[in-house]
Amino acid sequence: MRTLRIILTLTIILLFYGCNARLTPPRISIPAEYSFTDGLPTDSLGVDFAWWEEFGDSTLNNLIMRAIAGNRDLLVAASRIEQARIELGNVRSQYLPSFMFEMSAEGNYTRETKIEQQYTINPAVSWEIPLFGSLRNSKAAAYADLNSTKWAFRGIMLSLTAEVATSYFTLLQYRSCLETARRTYLSRQKSAALMDSMLRYGFVSAVEKQQAYSLEASAAVDIPNYERAIVQTASALNTLLGRYAVDSIVESSLSLKADKLPPTIPIGLPSSLLERRPDVLESYYAVEKAAAEVNLKRAARFPSLALTASGGVLSSTIKGLTADNPFSWSAAVKLLQPIYAFGKLKRDELSAREGYYQAIKQYEQSILQAFADVSDALSQISTYGREADRSASMVASDQRILEMSAALYRGGMNSYTDLLDAERTLYDSQMAYAEVRAQQYIAYVSLFKALGGGW
Repeated sequence: MRTLRIILTLTIILLFYGCNARLTPPRISIPAEYSFTDGLPTDSLGVDFAWWEEFGDSTLNNLIMRAIAGNRDLLVAASRIEQARIELGNVRSQYLPSFMFEMSAEGNYTRETKIEQQYTINPAVSWEIPLFGSLRNSKAAAYADLNSTKWAFRGIMLSLTAEVATSYFTLLQYRSCLETARRTYLSRQKSAALMDSMLRYGFVSAVEKQQAYSLEASAAVDIPNYERAIVQTASALNTLLGRYAVDSIVESSLSLKADKLPPTIPIGLPSSLLERRPDVLESYYAVEKAAAEVNLKRAARFPSLALTASGGVLSSTIKGLTADNPFSWSAAVKLLQPIYAFGKLKRDELSAREGYYQAIKQYEQSILQAFADVSDALSQISTYGREADRSASMVASDQRILEMSAALYRGGMNSYTDLLDAERTLYDSQMAYAEVRAQQYIAYVSLFKALGGGW
């Protein structure tokens, strides 16, 4: 009796120790505000906020919805969520009693006994009773894996929508540049023909004629470059949409020259990133899973309890199975305590703890990256906005310079070289303006992605 009390006391102490040694995700200190906020509102951006609709472009909305419906990577991520749900059910079932039913028929022959037959019906039940938090930690690991998978799905969707928008605005940039190159090429083609005619009458020199043809060729070279860039970008966009590259992209209803930028974005407080950004939350639940796995490895070093029971009917004939043969049964309780396994169980726990440490550092790194992404996006919006305004002013100024240079050249008060320089400058500034406008739109996409918005 005394021995039994000692065993029960030790079991209770081990149970208490095992339950109170659980690991949990750590608390992370974060800054109180972002850089480059410039007085932006601190209202939180909703997780389910369809940010792409803020651009007011029906074509962009249609492309993103197609990508959500057809992108293969997103479909694979959705399948992983369902797989994690199924695995969660398996975790629950492994700690419940299992029932089995066995039927057997045997025949033996010896010269003395002749043929002996034996028929058996034998149901059985077994149950491994979870001790020291095994069930709780297994469920915690499975739930953490499911939540991590859900946020990984959201992360893939957020990256997908941002990539579609980025490719779309890049495509608009190339189309704008192609339009400028074609328009400039036609204008320079007419100028070159005019210079050729004027050369016949001695109004211009052969050098001026060759300069006109050189200027025409420079615009002509850009046309196939941008045509190739449009095809490649459209092909990449089709791949994101889950379509073949031969499918055409619908013409856009948005022009980069139009002011369709989103209104002021509620960036929220930095703490909202920890509750909304998919990669941060995916890393957080990875820490939870790693902590639960450490607790499981620790529980494996404590006793386990198993219950088994079986019973059935034994007969020498099939008919006898339904007769009044006695029903026999047996039951057993086993308490197993690992004593020595050459350090394997301890090393398993230490290895799991290293995995927990790695998960914590990855979680911290994801938070650092999230803050860097928000700061970079806010900086890009601020600087690209100023750059776009100055670039637009430069285009307008270069346009006026070209008009005045052309008027002075026709009046004989300016050289043809000055006119050519004015045309080159205007062409370059138009191309630069198309690029900076596209980057301005893409900066807003980067901010929405950095804040974790989207479905």
